[in-house]
Amino acid sequence: MTLPADRRRAPDDGAASVPGPRPPGGLAQWITAQWAGPEIATGARLLQPLSWLYASLASLHRTLYTLGLRTTGRAPVPVLVVGNRVVGGAGKTPTVMALVDLLRRQGWTPGVISRGHGRQGNSVQAVSRHSPAIDVGDEPLLIHLRTGAPVAVGRQRLQAAEALCHSHPGVDILVSDDGLQHLPLARDVEIIVFDDRGAGNGLLLPAGPLRQQLPTQLPARTLVLYSAGAPSTPLPGHLGWRRLGSICALRDWWQTEAVTSRVVKLRDRPLLAAAGLARPEGFFAMLQAQG
Repeated sequence: MTLPADRRRAPDDGAASVPGPRPPGGLAQWITAQWAGPEIATGARLLQPLSWLYASLASLHRTLYTLGLRTTGRAPVPVLVVGNRVVGGAGKTPTVMALVDLLRRQGWTPGVISRGHGRQGNSVQAVSRHSPAIDVGDEPLLIHLRTGAPVAVGRQRLQAAEALCHSHPGVDILVSDDGLQHLPLARDVEIIVFDDRGAGNGLLLPAGPLRQQLPTQLPARTLVLYSAGAPSTPLPGHLGWRRLGSICALRDWWQTEAVTSRVVKLRDRPLLAAAGLARPEGFFAMLQAQG
């Protein structure tokens, strides 16, 4: 992903709403089908009482920190948190990797911390090229293999940050892969990533896709990145574009050998494509755009 300096205000989203009748595919698929916006579907209205309960619990959680009943700790170095306010993939992990590269070019020595979604266990663990994804999470492993930056995972991000800085004293800045709602860790900058879905219907879970309500204006030290190359909320932000990277044999990829892109050589050949992304449609669209 590229991170250009273009910054502009998004126009109003004029997408059509999803009809109310329940489509096949189970309850989860029906719920997510209600999230498209900006109009609110009938099914989303039915789910709104649960959203109000979710909002109350989230507000209580933040209040505990505001009153000092729960504490927020600071990492040994500055922390940039990259996350999204909607559920599902919005381009967060590619943004983390692009940010690591950008920080290096500016003279920083970055490390990465993460919860390690989907892994077994909650303890702090350093990620190495030999770490099984089941132990550290597939995204932290991907970030480490592609960037070479030190990565630590842990349910408590502050403990992961302290462990990483202790093991790598040269690290002078940390990028947190996800963690916008993880209040125990103080942050110096927040980067919120949106894709073409924007804020959907604007409702909180489960009636809508939002983990947090959109602010009327951005808080201090908060940036917005639109990973789909176009604004999708009214918030001012930077534009980023996803593109295909190198195409290489799996063996070469795992050994992190430098391989130049060979997209053109795949044209006019039978191709079977598989993707393990939260929203794989963008990957297939990029392949089709390359012919």
